[in-house]
Amino acid sequence: MAWTSLLRRLGRTAPAAPRLVAVFISPAAGAPMQSPASVQAIAGRGLAGDRYALATGHWHPVESCEVTLISEHDLERVQRRLPVAVGRGEHRRNLVVSGIRTRDLEGRRFRIGEAVFEYWKPRPPCGYINQVTGEDMAKALGRNSGVCLRVRAGGLIRVGDPLLLEPLGRE
Repeated sequence: MAWTSLLRRLGRTAPAAPRLVAVFISPAAGAPMQSPASVQAIAGRGLAGDRYALATGHWHPVESCEVTLISEHDLERVQRRLPVAVGRGEHRRNLVVSGIRTRDLEGRRFRIGEAVFEYWKPRPPCGYINQVTGEDMAKALGRNSGVCLRVRAGGLIRVGDPLLLEPLGRE
């Protein structure tokens, strides 16, 4: 019996394929997050128009990221921990994905739209996020609050694009 047939008989559905569900950029530290339907990823820099690519963010150089990513799963956990808003980018992460957990990206390269990203390191929240949001967002995010990515190949990414893992060992 096929896997999907078995799941249907059990009243369940197959897990959704990983995909990009939201993009958030901000031109400067503390500026409101904008949510474009698409954005250009720039190799070695970040997302066009975002504080990380423009070097106008608030961070220590050791903590800098080109792009940040968090999963819907992690955001659901945040909402269970504390009643804080996260739907309009209050989490201050650039990309929100569904259908995959951030830990499953560790050590991997993956494609979203025309761009290729590479997992770099975990991205714990900094205290500055509390000043920006007026909430205890750092506590709400806690551990597993997203990851830093490097842009290995630039290109256009769009909300709804699938997240495609590259085979392990591919350089």
